[in-house]
Amino acid sequence: HLSRLKCGKNSLPLLSQIYAIISNFIIFMKIKMMNKDQELDFLADDEQQDEIIWVSKSEIKRDAEALKKFGAKLVALTPNNLEKIPLDEKLADAIALAQRSQRGALRRQLQYIGKLLRNTDVEPLQEALDKLENKHNQQQAVFHRLEHLRDQLLESDNNTALSQLIAQYPDLDIQHLRNLIRGAQKEQATQKSPKFYREIFQYLKTLINGKNER
Repeated sequence: HLSRLKCGKNSLPLLSQIYAIISNFIIFMKIKMMNKDQELDFLADDEQQDEIIWVSKSEIKRDAEALKKFGAKLVALTPNNLEKIPLDEKLADAIALAQRSQRGALRRQLQYIGKLLRNTDVEPLQEALDKLENKHNQQQAVFHRLEHLRDQLLESDNNTALSQLIAQYPDLDIQHLRNLIRGAQKEQATQKSPKFYREIFQYLKTLINGKNER
């Protein structure tokens, strides 16, 4: 019995050592797991950061290309239409230079205009350009309508087209228009220069614009 007690007393330091080893091992594993989690979090943050940077670069490239195309539209405008766009002096000078440039010089100038536009409030410029383009589209629609109407009047059976035109435009000079139609039909038959053909278009244009301005 005494020997067991003695053995038990001698085994206490050994048990303490084993307990200390196990405790240290548990602490080591916890630290290792914590480091692993931190490493994973770091990698995830790094991947997310890379994605953000990649998206930003892509967006910057798209925006730069859009501004370059917008600048090209401004360069293509006539001087009268450019006056209707609220340009600052630097941008106006750059566009004027681009209009005088060709090929490589024009390409470089368009890139420079795109760079200027990145530091410019583009919204007022876009609104002014939209108004010009809408007006142009309306003018094109009227132009095609006049061409179609002229072709109808030059047909041999043009009574319906004439009747509709007289009803819509009471101020129409029917005799003058008939003379123009006969002259254009003779031109087509003899393949002469289309003088009356063009005059019909101008007369219809004046007639329609005159009514729209009232």
